[in-house]
Amino acid sequence: MNISVTELKAKLATDEQISLIDVREQYEHDEYNIGGQLIPIGSLTAAIPNLELEKDETIVVYCRSGNRSMMGQHLFKAAGFSTVLNLEGGMLAWQEMENNTK
Repeated sequence: MNISVTELKAKLATDEQISLIDVREQYEHDEYNIGGQLIPIGSLTAAIPNLELEKDETIVVYCRSGNRSMMGQHLFKAAGFSTVLNLEGGMLAWQEMENNTK
């Protein structure tokens, strides 16, 4: 299941409890981020068991364009998390929306 940038921004604006997981590399996160916890996709499988997340909480996984985060979404689902959303278009879509609203 996916979530659009517009939908995620609306949820964040209401202070809904959402865990943001950024599966990009450190340099990408340093260049631009929206406050998510950085866990590069190559480290995600090992990191999931150590995360302090509830199995039923909403998790939004994002990356640059949505491809790595789709893999991350599958890893979370395989680990038993029920509500894991992939940010459609990733940070490219987020930045595009920000640029269009200025």
